[in-house]
Amino acid sequence: MAAQSVGELQEMEVDRRGESEESGDDETRRKSINGEVDPNQPTTTSKEESPVDMDTITLDPEEEDVDLVHCRIGKIEGLEVLQKAKTLSLRQNLIKKIENLDSLGSLRELDLYDNQIRKLENLQNLTELDQLDVSFNILRKVEGLERLTQLKKLFLLHNKISCIANLEHFTGLEMLELGSNRIRVIENLDTLSSLQSLFLGTNKITQLQHLEGLHNLTVLSIQSNRITKIEGLQSLVNLRELYLSHNGIEVIEGLENNKKLTTLDIAANRVKKIENISHLTELQEFWMNDNQIDNWSDLDELKNAKTLETVYLERNPLQKDPQYRRKIMLALPSVRQIDATFIRF
Repeated sequence: MAAQSVGELQEMEVDRRGESEESGDDETRRKSINGEVDPNQPTTTSKEESPVDMDTITLDPEEEDVDLVHCRIGKIEGLEVLQKAKTLSLRQNLIKKIENLDSLGSLRELDLYDNQIRKLENLQNLTELDQLDVSFNILRKVEGLERLTQLKKLFLLHNKISCIANLEHFTGLEMLELGSNRIRVIENLDTLSSLQSLFLGTNKITQLQHLEGLHNLTVLSIQSNRITKIEGLQSLVNLRELYLSHNGIEVIEGLENNKKLTTLDIAANRVKKIENISHLTELQEFWMNDNQIDNWSDLDELKNAKTLETVYLERNPLQKDPQYRRKIMLALPSVRQIDATFIRF
């Protein structure tokens, strides 16, 4: 694979700020800078491998944390002995169907990341589950989860889901990851009153809407979509991190009620002016690289953020100024990092 330039590495760093970090890891995600799978990187699991017979795998009936990662398992079976299991990881296997889990009623976490699953099914007996990860599969819809009312975290990253639906019973859900799917509309989230983190990056969403009921939301990531206007965030008064990079936004607006924001990422949009954020006094990180900012006076909008530590402004017209870094330091004395480089004192 060709060596990446400094710019590419920095872009990658920007994008990963808004992805949930709990589903998968850096090695298995194989993400490109826009949140999509990089075809130049090999998959961790070869789908051409032949499945193994579960009889060849030794299971410990006393084990609470069962790890069956990359074991070439083709079918879920023979797990009835795991009556004490609290967590079960079956990631990076060759599983095509969720089945034969009815006897594992004590499971709290089920990980099916990176398999070949086409449907969410046969999970109704796992009523104690509080974390479910079926990312990197071939799901087309959210279904079959009605009985999992104790769920706190749901990861469905990188599937083929086109619609947000069948989530109304998850009143206790705290984290929802639906990035890298085919979603066009934000909808059917009204009842998720406990939701704290929502990840919708790399979809086909055109409008910020239907978020009014998410009063406890602290993290919202809608990177790499088709958003052209910042709107619909008025009721998100507890929002602390907002990631909107790689969209088509032209004006910074609509953040009047989001006074608790500590991270604001509007990188890689079409913004020409930093404005309407002087009230964000708790801001610590401001990502505005790859836009069209050309006026140094715009930095005055950030002067009320006395704890601002990180500013990204590279690849704006401002960067052409030979005194680029020095002027940022003078305008924003609290800043400790400009772009990807820490300030040396």
